[in-house]
Amino acid sequence: MKICTNFKLLKVHAVLLRCLRSIAFLLFIGAACTILVDAQTKHKVKVLLTTGDQSKLLSQEPDLHPSPTNGNGPEIVVDKSKQYQRMEGFGAAISNSAAYVIYHSPKRHEIMRDLFSPADGIGVSFVRITMGGSDLQAVPPYTYDDMPNGQTDFNMDHFSVDKDREFFIPIIKEALSLNPKLKILGSPWSPPAWMKSSNSLYGGDFHVDYDGKYQQALSLYFVKFIQAYKAEGIDIHAITIQNEPGYQTTGYPTMTMSWQIQRDLVKWHLGPLFLSNNIYTRILIFDHNWDIHAYPENILKDHDAAQYISGVAWHCYGGDKSEPATFHSKFPNVDNYFTECSGFASAPHFRDNLVWNLDVLFIHQPTVWVKSVVLWNIALDDQWGPQVQVSGCKNCRGVITVPRGSNVYRKEVEYYVIGHLSKVAQTQSMRIDSTDNVDGLRSVAFENPDGTIAVVILNKQDQTKSLNVNIDGNIYHFSLNGKSVVSMLYSP
Repeated sequence: MKICTNFKLLKVHAVLLRCLRSIAFLLFIGAACTILVDAQTKHKVKVLLTTGDQSKLLSQEPDLHPSPTNGNGPEIVVDKSKQYQRMEGFGAAISNSAAYVIYHSPKRHEIMRDLFSPADGIGVSFVRITMGGSDLQAVPPYTYDDMPNGQTDFNMDHFSVDKDREFFIPIIKEALSLNPKLKILGSPWSPPAWMKSSNSLYGGDFHVDYDGKYQQALSLYFVKFIQAYKAEGIDIHAITIQNEPGYQTTGYPTMTMSWQIQRDLVKWHLGPLFLSNNIYTRILIFDHNWDIHAYPENILKDHDAAQYISGVAWHCYGGDKSEPATFHSKFPNVDNYFTECSGFASAPHFRDNLVWNLDVLFIHQPTVWVKSVVLWNIALDDQWGPQVQVSGCKNCRGVITVPRGSNVYRKEVEYYVIGHLSKVAQTQSMRIDSTDNVDGLRSVAFENPDGTIAVVILNKQDQTKSLNVNIDGNIYHFSLNGKSVVSMLYSP
């Protein structure tokens, strides 16, 4: 009986031992799986793809996971130890016409979500707004202190933004409700006519100003504008003093302003007035083409003026796209902003526009020290307007087209271009180093405040490229179609 009992005990012990070994094995497998899943989750890459043939438009592709080996093809290496400038955003301009066509569209709120919502749209993060009239007007051009012919208003007693309240300010407020981090730049095409030699909004020079009273009045005009918008709950992040100060026409509101006048305006009036009124809005000078770089250089050589200047604003309509890098080498403590370039209906090919906008603007400009990339109109109608009492650009294309008398709208190529940056590169992201200009590929990379890393890669060539993207020592394989762009968002 004792032998039988011992035998039974031995069998029980053996069964228990096998059970314990099985449990240990299962725990080991479970732990291994957890480690593997955790590693894949930590180092996964989200992918957005737009192809030149439009078969993919900001398409969410399957996540990428690290590969143990390099594949064939070119390698894009991202190096976050090499840091450059902190980014402020990507977007386009809200002109009077842009605000009008969106505000009066039956699809207004849907359009606004598509443009400004980070979750449901492309999350536009930087806009330039027109201060009064420009060449895209749905109503007759105006300023905030228009006076009867022959009268002046140096104290800004008649200053008012009431005309902006009809549809312009509501659109800006809605944009901010969708993206509270949105940064806003204000730019005038013309000051009030009484401040000009022509006594007209259409062309002319800034008034001859021997005692500085017109410069003081224009400076007060900016202060009043910033304060009025602040009262509406809208913070103006930056201003430029004059849109395209080297150009004037009688077709729409414009004004020439010499670099000497702009220098003195900042040095003696605008800078001190901002300081005394506790205004921290950034002052940007110039706001014109790459090829007129002597203008901002001359201003910044004056240290008394330079102390008030935060940056220089550039346009695309002339000169070398790499000019901001040359400028940065001369003035490393002055920020660069890209503030205007328009698409044109005369250039209708999606694929070509996709490549050009990325190659020249949205990838290249950040690589030459630019902190924002902003296009011209964020929306226009299907006749490239409205254009009321102005004769300016006859075929400027908006980021969104809202046909007249219709309840539909169309996302243009520029919408997808902006989205490839704004959906992955957060406000205040840091541009970091990445391999660029290799085998027909362009790239730019950013480290976001939350630690994620964004990489945007353009394939300029016709043939598909098999890429190896090295982020934090992790290798990711991706096959990128010709004339196409991919945005990757890496989670460390």
